[in-house]
Amino acid sequence: MGPIEQKIDLESDEEIPFSSTPVMRKVHAFDSETTHAYPHADMANSRVFKQIRMGPLSSIHTVIFKSKINVLLPFGPLVILLHYVTEKHEWVFFFSLLGITPLAERLGFATEQLAFYTGPTVGGLLNATFGNATEMIISIYALNNGMIRVVQQSLLGSILSNMLLVLGCSFFIGGIIHHKKVQVFNKASAVVNSGLLLMAVMGIMFPAVLHFTRTEVHFGKSELALSRFSSCVMLIAYASYLFFQLKSQVNLYNPFDEERGDGGDSDEEEAPELTQWEAIAWLSILTIWVSLLSGYLVDAIQGASDSWKMPVSFISVILLPIVGNATEHGSAIMFAMKDKLDITLGVAIGSSTQISMFVIPFCVVVGWFMGQPMDLNFQLFETASLFIAVLVVAFMLQEGTSNYFKGLMLILGYLIVAASFYVHVDLSNDD
Repeated sequence: MGPIEQKIDLESDEEIPFSSTPVMRKVHAFDSETTHAYPHADMANSRVFKQIRMGPLSSIHTVIFKSKINVLLPFGPLVILLHYVTEKHEWVFFFSLLGITPLAERLGFATEQLAFYTGPTVGGLLNATFGNATEMIISIYALNNGMIRVVQQSLLGSILSNMLLVLGCSFFIGGIIHHKKVQVFNKASAVVNSGLLLMAVMGIMFPAVLHFTRTEVHFGKSELALSRFSSCVMLIAYASYLFFQLKSQVNLYNPFDEERGDGGDSDEEEAPELTQWEAIAWLSILTIWVSLLSGYLVDAIQGASDSWKMPVSFISVILLPIVGNATEHGSAIMFAMKDKLDITLGVAIGSSTQISMFVIPFCVVVGWFMGQPMDLNFQLFETASLFIAVLVVAFMLQEGTSNYFKGLMLILGYLIVAASFYVHVDLSNDD
């Protein structure tokens, strides 16, 4: 009777809720299921079990061994070995892509865990900062080396990949699985994000138009000054958007309301798997490791371009974004398959909004402090590609519904963009 009574007391022990508020965060598809990993679900949800589960060894298990995509982690040390042993830059570049991919996913996971212990505003800022940390680290390293065109094209490629490829695959697969019904999403949230993307296009377009029409007051200087001013305005606009969404109009534009209203496994999703300091420690470790591999990745771009006979613009716009968008791609498709398109839109379009309104202006400001002439003049070809892609996506989202045909059109549109950059010669010699 003793053990039985202790078991009953353990299971009936009152659980202390974690103070967590809803924040916009990316949902990761590569996380393995946690509910059925333990034989006794009630014990797994008990306070005692959670206290035992949270520790240094359990955090290592959670971060390193729990995600299936971490099978790619050994490629990281292999990159360092190849860099010093061989002269094959194409292999260094390829394995760097593979090695950084799981680190990008784990960075997002650690950010999500830390967001449990912060308020919605701080959580939104964390999501904006670390949600696209991989792109930011690669961009800052390339910017420090004076490779401005690589920075511009890789960030442009991330936006195009999220808007066309990730969203297109989600609409296509979700539409095929749910072909007997019309999939719907929050139209108001989609319109707001489309407006922000159009504002980003406006900020990127004017410096390019000013440059190529040669109507600058001071040739070469006015364009840079306008870019820096517009970047500060775009950062203010994105900060206002975070406040508007997370504080002022949280109920109107929260894409996770339907998910939380289901009441199924929301309690399990709300339970953090790492403590606050463990999340901070892992964020630091992962950021340092991504920074190290990013150096080898950027240094091998030109060598990979020469070996594969590919333009640097194609590698920067098409191949590099695969690293940062692998997580978004899997997550968006997974939730589209579950008919949760609000979360899909939050992952795909939300990431594009972050890059266009936060990461790009942030890189301009960082380049300002570095003494690098990073500007918003992405050249006419790149600017036109972004403008047309944003218009296409905005028209696709205006009805608030999706189907497999819309997804197919977005995928085919991305193939056209990829083919265009494969035959495009970048006349700029900034890098």
